[in-house]
Amino acid sequence: MHHSRLSSLIIDCKVEDLDEAARFWSAALGRPLKKRVDDTAGDNYLPLETHDDEPVIEVQKVDHESRVHLDIESDDIEAEVRRLEALGAKRLQAIKTWVVMEAPTGQRFCVIRPQRNGKVGPHANTWE
Repeated sequence: MHHSRLSSLIIDCKVEDLDEAARFWSAALGRPLKKRVDDTAGDNYLPLETHDDEPVIEVQKVDHESRVHLDIESDDIEAEVRRLEALGAKRLQAIKTWVVMEAPTGQRFCVIRPQRNGKVGPHANTWE
């Protein structure tokens, strides 16, 4: 048995200046920029302030075309990836601690570790 839920909305930006992009999205969404405490993701991410019961929102500097993608957090990444593959998703790439996937409809998304306090947040789904 494992758990998963929508965790994050990632705004992928193909830009030179990530700070400028993050300032735009901060103002557009009415969310102040947040100082990153956990820098394991590197310098390509700038988080916005969100409440604990809301998805994490981050602005990410990327090399591919700009888009928005979502993250699904799970307490068992491999089990969640297998579940999503059974639904028709494709595993594209494992990166550090997460897996990039593609939905049957073409959207990319990631399966990631729990983001807040090391636990999958409230309202998680339970899967057998």
